[in-house]
Amino acid sequence: MEEIIAFNRGVPPAQSFPKEQLAESARRVILKEGDQILQYGSAMGYLPLREYIAAQFGVNSEQVIIGQGSLQLLDTYIKTSLQPGDDVFVEQPVYDRVLTLFKRGGINLSGFMLHNGSVSPEEIELSLHKGNIPKALYVIPDFQNPSGAEMPLETRRKLVSFARQYNFLLIEDSAYRRLRYDGQELPRLYDLDPEHVLHMSSFSKIISPGIRVGYMIGRKDVISTLSNYAENTYINTSYINQAIIIDFIQQGWINKHVDFLKTLYSERLEKALESLAHHMSGLATWLTPKGGFFIGLFLINGKSQPAAQTLKENGLMLVDGEQFFINGGRDFIRLPFASTTPEQIELGVKKLAALM
Repeated sequence: MEEIIAFNRGVPPAQSFPKEQLAESARRVILKEGDQILQYGSAMGYLPLREYIAAQFGVNSEQVIIGQGSLQLLDTYIKTSLQPGDDVFVEQPVYDRVLTLFKRGGINLSGFMLHNGSVSPEEIELSLHKGNIPKALYVIPDFQNPSGAEMPLETRRKLVSFARQYNFLLIEDSAYRRLRYDGQELPRLYDLDPEHVLHMSSFSKIISPGIRVGYMIGRKDVISTLSNYAENTYINTSYINQAIIIDFIQQGWINKHVDFLKTLYSERLEKALESLAHHMSGLATWLTPKGGFFIGLFLINGKSQPAAQTLKENGLMLVDGEQFFINGGRDFIRLPFASTTPEQIELGVKKLAALM
């Protein structure tokens, strides 16, 4: 049976999981703190982990809430702080699951296309001048899912100034920020204006998705609203998972592990770019990501992504490009490279080019 090359999910490979260390951390925290972490707890999350995250951002732990992945917290924000018909701005393309959450909440979405990897501040400013003021603007500034783009510093500053001037919230999704393979780190939106930014991230990409630990950092009133909803809905998220994460960090393992991931993924990114240059030149355009899990391909000359059945018959799986857009997207392909081996990447890109 022909191997199916799964370009449809942006997930870490099994070899990226620090299983031995996590097992050691799990045993240690259960034996040491089992009476606490096996019991109900505060809806805000396990305090030692919240205090660690708060220290990284220079804020009080009351400004940090932990959830079962950051998407759960975004869903809670939509349910508690937005109403059906409220306006929200997003990038296009945009992370498909976020698009689903906003649509499920009945949110009125306006999409702003990425140009050379960045939304146009001028286009957003024009919309604002016309009186289209959103409740929030959702962005992934660092190695965007699905395009791989990094938002330039000037755009970051412009968006923060708009949020300040027109009093809306910037929702900054930062799941890939620590997975930088090239270039200098840029300031987070949250660094530029904590008052108008709700920062969300998780340990899914740097430790394990299955451990389900994400977090949000923001103003106390926003975080308190999320916490009250959580307490009255699911009481609290898993303290065992959160205790394992902070123990893993306190053992001094996190930085070495992230360095291992950077080596692993940068080699795969290099192979993906090499394969695209060899097989897809003249068929698509793309940016060169400096980190993250994805390369976004924009097909040219009226081409569109092959149908799912055609892909399957040729041993490929891709997410439908239209899922990353409010409208359009038939000419877009998200190419994840993190979970596939260099050999699979080369073969998969070659097959895709042949279909195109």
